[in-house]
Amino acid sequence: MNIARRYSRIFPRISQNKLFSSEASINSFEIPQTFVNRNPRNLEKLRIGYKPDGYHVEKAGKIYWHKLLINESTKYVTASIHHFKNGQVLVASTSEWPIKKRLYRYNDVSACINLGRVLGERCLKAGIIEVSCFIEPNNPEGRIANFLKAFEQQGIALKEPPQYKPSRPWDQFRPEKPWEVLD
Repeated sequence: MNIARRYSRIFPRISQNKLFSSEASINSFEIPQTFVNRNPRNLEKLRIGYKPDGYHVEKAGKIYWHKLLINESTKYVTASIHHFKNGQVLVASTSEWPIKKRLYRYNDVSACINLGRVLGERCLKAGIIEVSCFIEPNNPEGRIANFLKAFEQQGIALKEPPQYKPSRPWDQFRPEKPWEVLD
């Protein structure tokens, strides 16, 4: 009750009952008339955000919002997610102490599998569920292939959906709008 006394001195109009009751906070909550979205990735999730694709005279480039990169050194393996505008968003490496202390070797197949699991879990916690992957594994049973399998098993799609572009009146094909999908 020491806190209640302190607040009752600062705010004499509010009684101690209203300070600690949940009724006062529920009844005093007002819904604003306008909604301001402060999530910079929201347009990307709706597929209407800007996705760099170059000019029409250039050869087809790598179009992505988030890209998966894997760097193998002689001692460690590092995997990261890069955003096209903001750079590196997430990183997981076998050189990190929490991962390193549970591995026997830092660059073998089991290390890559565990690294895929860790990076997949970090992606889900960050809200990234789709990533563009331009990596082609040479060996179907190798380290990179096992990393990608473990990464995909965490629920991350290795291909991003295309950017929604509004149709013109003369277009024959009108794509489905991502925000009007009915299940």
